[in-house]
Amino acid sequence: MGELNAPGAPSQWFPPEPESVAEARRFVRATLDGAAPDTLDTAQLLVSELVTNAVLHARTEIEVTARSGDGGVLVRVSDRRPERGLVPYGSPAYTGTGQGLALVERLASRHGVDTDDAVKTVWFELRPEGSPSPPPSDGWATAAPRFGQGETVTLLDVPAALCLTCTQHRHTLLNELVLALASGDVPGVTAEDLAVALDLNDVISAGVTAALHRQHTEAEFGSLPLWVPSDSGPPMEILREVLDVAEEAARDERLLTLPALPRGRGFQEWLFDQIGGQLAGGRPTAWTVMPREPGAGTSEPVLWDAGQVQAGRVATIAADESNRIIAVNESAAALLGWTADDLVGRPLTALIPEHLRRRHTMAFTSLLLSGQPRILGRSLPLPALHRDGGLIPVRLFVESQETGDGHTVFVARLSPRGSSPPVRPPGRFRAGALREAGGAPWSASHGQDRRTGMGRADGASELERLSLLAETGATLSTLPDLNEGLRRVGRILTRWLADWCLVDLVTTQDEVERVCVMHRAPQGPWPEEYEGRLPPLSETSQGPLARVLRGAGPLLFTELPLPGRAVSPLDAHYVELFRKLGANSAVVAPLRSPRKVIGALTLVRKGRGRPFTEEDLPLVNDLVRAIGLRVDNARLHQETRKIAERLQRSLLPALPEIPRLQLAARYAASSATAEVGGDWYDCFALPDGDTALVIGDVAGHDLDAAIAMSQLRSMLRGIAVDRQEPPGEVLRRLDMANHTLYQEATATCVYGLIKKLGHGLWEFVHSSAGHLPPLLVGPNGRTRYLEDGAGLLLGIDPERVRPQANDAIPAGSTVLLYTDGLIERRTESLDHALDRLRGHAAGLAHEPLDVFCDELLIGLAAGSDDDIAVLAVRPGPPP
Repeated sequence: MGELNAPGAPSQWFPPEPESVAEARRFVRATLDGAAPDTLDTAQLLVSELVTNAVLHARTEIEVTARSGDGGVLVRVSDRRPERGLVPYGSPAYTGTGQGLALVERLASRHGVDTDDAVKTVWFELRPEGSPSPPPSDGWATAAPRFGQGETVTLLDVPAALCLTCTQHRHTLLNELVLALASGDVPGVTAEDLAVALDLNDVISAGVTAALHRQHTEAEFGSLPLWVPSDSGPPMEILREVLDVAEEAARDERLLTLPALPRGRGFQEWLFDQIGGQLAGGRPTAWTVMPREPGAGTSEPVLWDAGQVQAGRVATIAADESNRIIAVNESAAALLGWTADDLVGRPLTALIPEHLRRRHTMAFTSLLLSGQPRILGRSLPLPALHRDGGLIPVRLFVESQETGDGHTVFVARLSPRGSSPPVRPPGRFRAGALREAGGAPWSASHGQDRRTGMGRADGASELERLSLLAETGATLSTLPDLNEGLRRVGRILTRWLADWCLVDLVTTQDEVERVCVMHRAPQGPWPEEYEGRLPPLSETSQGPLARVLRGAGPLLFTELPLPGRAVSPLDAHYVELFRKLGANSAVVAPLRSPRKVIGALTLVRKGRGRPFTEEDLPLVNDLVRAIGLRVDNARLHQETRKIAERLQRSLLPALPEIPRLQLAARYAASSATAEVGGDWYDCFALPDGDTALVIGDVAGHDLDAAIAMSQLRSMLRGIAVDRQEPPGEVLRRLDMANHTLYQEATATCVYGLIKKLGHGLWEFVHSSAGHLPPLLVGPNGRTRYLEDGAGLLLGIDPERVRPQANDAIPAGSTVLLYTDGLIERRTESLDHALDRLRGHAAGLAHEPLDVFCDELLIGLAAGSDDDIAVLAVRPGPPP
């Protein structure tokens, strides 16, 4: 370093106190007074970061040395804890704090760390622009920490993105806690406990960060060896307690950072449990098999990539921490009446109905400030705002995902309620892939019944193969959307078995559509021109895909044919695809239903890696058998759902317009079953001027329930309009007709009449057949259940006289009819559920009726696995 490295540079010692940061900054400014202003400012900034690190993590006396010369400036920061190594994260945390080493990397001309038995020195150089390039330095390469006695624990299936984000968040929380403790703002933590927590966190963070850097950069999951001191058990409990205090302080906005989101909290608990458990002699448990609390799961365990949203077939929108849309796919844009480019950059509130925007903003801010989820990981029925101002009923599922720089992205998937998902436009093919070419058919070898090594030279255990089959089946079984399930299966297979995974399905029009193209490296090159609709399967097609779609396979290809051997556009497309992927071998296998071939699975290995062999074919055969059956079941499920849902929605009426009577209704199909069932509501005006209100629920969640519901609804309408009798008598006649015509049908129902008495007075006369009681919400927020008029459900005793009740309804009050899906949960009693509804409705007494209904669904129906019907009426004051 020439003159900069000469001995005798000015230096000063500082105590390990927060005040030393400012004193060190003043020392550097005074010592380097002749340096250029920009250089001086940068030197002060970087020395502040390095002294802060020393105060927080070394907690010994700190020596700062500074020298300037023609070659620039050199600053050194030394402490007396050489065993406490540096932890360079390599990317900024979303809170923006605790990134001193990253700043040094970006701003310094050279930087490094020197360590001996007594001292650790971190240094940086700043050279003026235009000066000769300095010799390269080792950076932080020599910063590996040195420890004493310890053990290595194994962390299985660590998601790299989440692990890095949690490491950064822990570091930031503890740094903020140090500063808060110095000012006395955070009770419950002693300086001694905080020192222990900082030391152990440094050990864990250094080990995890180093292991992640050694891991293959394309890996989504990995098994990490982590060295920890043998006596880490008690310090681990202290670290947990200190972090709990810090999280609580962050939620109370006493720290300049945000609390952890649910997934981060869950991962951190798993990490600490693994370290403590293995030190106590326990066996490792993989992160991927741990149960998740709502909001703690993730659909994509890799770093956020906007291309994943844009390539997805499910309507998907992603927003950042400032509540702005950063990615949207064509399916979502078309559903909402926009183009994707028009939506990116807009606030998310552009898609939220006006009456829900304030609530959304409050909930989003609360999530960031408290870390407590309300809708993360739950399925929620609510309306979305179309560009033309109309409302679209959707079911929303929101998850969070980490970015490469430590930020959090919120990914929302929208499923239309009552309409089929949009069809993806056909894929693009290159012109060369469409040319007819002569040549011989492809050759392939059929496998023998030998087991695979799952892509590893040393083979794989039977347990690993069974685990792969189980994980693949479970992924498809637990997701309501087939295409999303196949994408996740593709991720699993590219993690364990192949570099590329492609899934082609035969459509109901006998076309072939590629619904999934997955690569081991999610951010690698993506052959988008090979997605979507494929060239037709013609009589001349003789390639591997054509053969498999006709029933052959699994087929193994180790010598891929030249393009000139393809004899149809589909064959040419497949040859070109293999060339594009750089394949060295491939397995193509049919997806079969009990009746026919419904698609194909293609697994590709590329480059110089181990090619597929015949030993791999039995496992692939087992995989396609399981995938094919689940795809067939999912399609049958979807077809049944579409038929029944169309029937059910066709029977849900448009609400009539009644003078001085506000009406609102909502219906949300189940998020967990076939999305059809027997819930219904109805409202119509009778010839005598009364308004009839109906809510009901037929037993079952299938097409039969929807059909029974339609029959009951039609009979009730006919009896009510023809007879115009009191509600108890109408339900008795309905029960008699139901028993005579459909003896096995059982249902609950409330039939009521809103009667206008004059002078602003109203009356609700109703009879209940085993249904939940209507709720009356007064304009002052007082509530009571209308429990009189309750009788047996329909289908039990048609001869029994049915009771009815008369209740006065003050103007401005709300009468709420609802089905059990709104409130009932398996884990709580009915009394508790009714109290929950009562309290929630009371807080909405002054809201417009549409807001009242939407807020009930948002607040009570998140994650409900049952159908929901809601009908509300509010009489107005006299004219």
